[in-house]
Amino acid sequence: MVRLVSGAVLAVLGYIALGGVMSAAAHTAQMRGQMVDIGQGRQMHLICEGTPSAAPTVLFEAGAFGFSADWGAVQAALTAKGIRSCAYDRAGLGASPMVTGPRDGLAISRDLEALLTAANETGPFILVGHSMAGAYVTLFALRNPQKVAGLVLVDAAPPIANTLKPVSGFVSAFARASRVAAFGASMGLFKPLVLTGLADKIGLPPAASAEKRRAFASGAHNRAAADEVALWAKAAEQARDMGKLDSALPVAVVTAGPVTDARKDWKQIQATPALESRFGFVHHVAKASHSTLLGQTYCIHIVQAIDEVAAAAHRS
Repeated sequence: MVRLVSGAVLAVLGYIALGGVMSAAAHTAQMRGQMVDIGQGRQMHLICEGTPSAAPTVLFEAGAFGFSADWGAVQAALTAKGIRSCAYDRAGLGASPMVTGPRDGLAISRDLEALLTAANETGPFILVGHSMAGAYVTLFALRNPQKVAGLVLVDAAPPIANTLKPVSGFVSAFARASRVAAFGASMGLFKPLVLTGLADKIGLPPAASAEKRRAFASGAHNRAAADEVALWAKAAEQARDMGKLDSALPVAVVTAGPVTDARKDWKQIQATPALESRFGFVHHVAKASHSTLLGQTYCIHIVQAIDEVAAAAHRS
């Protein structure tokens, strides 16, 4: 028994030590973007690409456990088209330091407002939100209607989704799983996986992929992400309490996976914000997954949706 326990301990220590070596190999790339002082002794990480123009700036909000790196492929595609875009790291995620206090939707929206003001990014913006960020971008748009030219929801859960029992059950289970993931990352258990496909399931360009891999193994990043997931339902409630989006606001919805009988109801829920808009667009990318939709293979569909929303905003 002693030999078995000793062997197991040595195996775990060896696994973690190997992870340290592999994690160090993923830390060689230099951080993109800049750190912005937003006041009160705080900084946030912002990546803006492209030349400012009269056209709206595309502003990205990542989903659960995501941050600016998640949008690396989409940003590169927009830059190639001459479209300015900005992505950022919420507090505690990526390169942005953590802050005390609950990380609900209002806290996240206020942080983004402070970041944009400090960075002199005045908009107007086309907001693009993935997954859990459906609540965040909706709340930001309702709080700042004069700054928002349109929305693009990427395989997102709109705020209304959390009122449905199956979704609320999933959110609770996801919150519990997020705590387990945060514990595992804090123990160093993810470090040996940083150079595998698990660390970048999106399919990002090299620089963004290196950033994604670093965050994947980071205990601090995963703990902050788990804190956000725990308050996801509250963020959705805060967005619903603000009312509905103006029907004149252009909204595009891009979902991952085919429209099947099993997915039809969920796809309809996802499409609701676009269907309620007078300038709504819905696209289903059958071969994409929730993650790969953001990657180099399928991000062209997100770019197309951004183009549609920009054109509709210009017409309206």
